[in-house]
Amino acid sequence: MWTVSRDVEASADAVWHVLTDLEAWPQWGLSVARAELNGAAFELGATGRIWTPVGVPLPFVISELDQGRSWGWRVAGVPATRHGVQPRDDGSRVWMSAPLWAPGYLPVLAVALRRIEDMAAKYQTGQG
Repeated sequence: MWTVSRDVEASADAVWHVLTDLEAWPQWGLSVARAELNGAAFELGATGRIWTPVGVPLPFVISELDQGRSWGWRVAGVPATRHGVQPRDDGSRVWMSAPLWAPGYLPVLAVALRRIEDMAAKYQTGQG
C-alpha cells in the first residue's frame, strides 16, 4: 500500500468522527459525491453505497476495522483505500493508504487529509 499522512492539531476522536461520518465524506473525499450506509452502525462488515461525482452508485463493504483507529473498505468488490488516525501529545496523525495499483491516487488523498484536518478542528471546537 502507498500511504500519505498529516499531523493535525485536532484530537484523534475528532478525526475519527470525520473519517466515519458518511455525510462528511463528500466534503473531504474528491471521488465521493454521496454515501449511505445500509444499517445504522459503522462496523466491520457494514455495507452501503457511494456515488461518484459522475453519479454512478457503487456498493461498498467495511472490510477492516480497528474501532477508533483505522478502517478499510472494498468498493465494487475491489480493495480500496484505508483510513486511520493515531493520537499524539499535541493532536493526532491522520493517514490514508491506496492500493499498490493506485499510486496516482495519492495526491487526491493528500487533499483529503488537508480537508479532514479543517473539519476535525471545527468539529472539536463545536463549529462543525
